[in-house]
Amino acid sequence: MSATTDQDAALRIASGRKPFVEPLRLGERLKEIRLANHWTLEDVSQRTGLARSTLSKIENDQISPTFTAVQKLIGGLGIDLPQLLSPPKPQSRTLGRRDLTRVGEGQRHPTPTYEHELLSWQLAQKRMIPFKTIVRARGFDEFSEWVRHDGEEFLIVLDGDIHLFTEFYEPLHLTRGDSIYFDSDMGHALVSVSDEDAVVLSVCTRAESS
Repeated sequence: MSATTDQDAALRIASGRKPFVEPLRLGERLKEIRLANHWTLEDVSQRTGLARSTLSKIENDQISPTFTAVQKLIGGLGIDLPQLLSPPKPQSRTLGRRDLTRVGEGQRHPTPTYEHELLSWQLAQKRMIPFKTIVRARGFDEFSEWVRHDGEEFLIVLDGDIHLFTEFYEPLHLTRGDSIYFDSDMGHALVSVSDEDAVVLSVCTRAESS
């Protein structure tokens, strides 16, 4: 029996699986784990005690790892054998979607305190919701309650100055070019404090489906 056959048999015994119909693709899986953790070959070498050249050959299917090498990979990377032997995830296919919004062509949603303009509104199943807002409110007392919604929000001031009120922090003064990222389920409200109504760009994440 050849050395390669012995190694394959050892892996089958260790994993408790029946003989494989498809190749293990262990090298591809190792590279997937390494890249997912932002590790270099040197990082993995230090963690496992295996030489970088050995790891490179394993990833490129130039050699089949010994059972001892597999044990070092499992221990050094903090994974179990089924994780290492799982088939690599299929690469996602880029859909190439796009949705152009010309100036002034967003979907408008005016409220007593804000005038929202929803951008890229024709694109369905977005992971982010971008919108431009003219901040009409001039005082916190114009809000009957906190604004809050699921997800997270990134906000940048395009024109003017605002006060950002948040539920757990002191008010912040933000001027043109300032930006902030916050949990949008935390109560918040924007108030214009410049001569002209301030304009902000916000990008919100969608609530995760349960």
